[in-house]
Amino acid sequence: MKRRGVLTGLAAMAIAPRALALPQVLETVPFGPDTVRGMAWALAQKPHEPRAMVPEPWRELTYDEYRTIWFDPRKAVWSDADLGFEMDLFHPGLYFPRAVDVWAVEDGQASRLAFDFDLFARTDMSPELPVDETMGYSGLRLRHAFPGEANLREFAVFQGASYFRAIGAAQHYGLSARGLALRTGDAEGEEFPDFVGFWVEASEDRETVTMHALLDSPSVTGAYRFVIRPGDACKMTVSCELFPRVDLDHVGIAPLTSMFLYDETNRPRFQDFRPAIHDSDGLLVWNGAGEMLWRPLANPPTLQVSSFVDTSPRGFGLMQRANKLSDFADLEAHYHERPSLWIEPEGDWGQGVVRLVEIPSDQEIYDNIVAYWRPREPLAAGSSHVFAYRMTWGEAAPRRRNVAPVLNTHMGLNFDRDRWLAAIDFAPHDDLAGDLDDVTLHVSSSRADVSSGILQRNPETGGVRLGFTFDPGERDAVELRAQLIREGRAVSEVWLYRWVRT
Repeated sequence: MKRRGVLTGLAAMAIAPRALALPQVLETVPFGPDTVRGMAWALAQKPHEPRAMVPEPWRELTYDEYRTIWFDPRKAVWSDADLGFEMDLFHPGLYFPRAVDVWAVEDGQASRLAFDFDLFARTDMSPELPVDETMGYSGLRLRHAFPGEANLREFAVFQGASYFRAIGAAQHYGLSARGLALRTGDAEGEEFPDFVGFWVEASEDRETVTMHALLDSPSVTGAYRFVIRPGDACKMTVSCELFPRVDLDHVGIAPLTSMFLYDETNRPRFQDFRPAIHDSDGLLVWNGAGEMLWRPLANPPTLQVSSFVDTSPRGFGLMQRANKLSDFADLEAHYHERPSLWIEPEGDWGQGVVRLVEIPSDQEIYDNIVAYWRPREPLAAGSSHVFAYRMTWGEAAPRRRNVAPVLNTHMGLNFDRDRWLAAIDFAPHDDLAGDLDDVTLHVSSSRADVSSGILQRNPETGGVRLGFTFDPGERDAVELRAQLIREGRAVSEVWLYRWVRT
């Protein structure tokens, strides 16, 4: 089961001494800002080669068996140093059949960490498992010394394909992000690129971690750089350079993945005591024209794709605006403490669409929501393409125009059961605090008969509620749009919704 002899010999091959004590290493090599870029470019010149799988007993672990093994945080990377950060490692197996290379970087030297079973704690029920040259780690977890706390607490995890997720200081994990999305929702199937290597360095300022990641898949390679700053909101500055092996006509930049089962718009479909179940409740888009678009999420009966055409987007993200325990009545899942994730492009991303993919789901354990930026022009094979953006994992979008955001959407039949009724709650706003007589209600639909709408104050929220009815007739789907205007100026987000017959 152990690999002691092999690892001891390989560790002795380390070519340079290290100031920080690390787990056993396989090699130590020079590392610079362009190291991973050079590796990504070189990989793209060759056909894709799948990485070896870890031994079969690891891949056949059950969910319960996998959980009998966990990393011992007392043995974390940098645990002997006062950096304000520590790094834990994940073992492979179950959903993670291939290992990734994890490197610790210090003073221009990168040390590749060897798999060491002694870094993990196990229960008496843990099965005997082999360790050979295919073994490695499946990912990593970052922990930070938050002010006023004695123990370091985790704030980011990178594990599985190109998935990663993070939280603010007072939050629980919810939605995830990915390095890249390829052909999401296409009939021929989606391709999932992998992060195959991580190079991690904790800075001496005790505030940030810098990590480089190498991405590889049959269609593309990429070099990524993350500068990660934990806090009340976890902030990441991301830059990536992609090297397509083939023409990429459907690529997703800064993709986000989340779960939406139901809320007040579709609750009658689910017999559950909780009023809502979701990691995110809406897509927010700040488009190049300066509009703030709010699209409540849906759990449609069939695959649903929405595209928001734009030029030079200012930001987009999946938000969790429901933030009270009573919104969910769930004492275990902490849905009300799950983060929103806001993407803010750096530079001009040109023409394209913010694409929202909604996948039918009947259980809360499955992610069924994907959102990303899709460039209008394909990324040509043999070329390189650079994208940079900022990510904020927190309670709200950090930069929004001065308009009233949507708090909630209620949907159902009206009193006479002959039309559908939409009730949209907007947050309090200075331009909606006085007399509402001169507020213009812009309510429209491309295919349904829509009433003019009524605006009322909501004493619970302190804001206003817009209510209107619509009749879709025999149509199976209609698009709806609503916004509040005062003196020719928008005073609310643009509310968009696709009603689908179920």
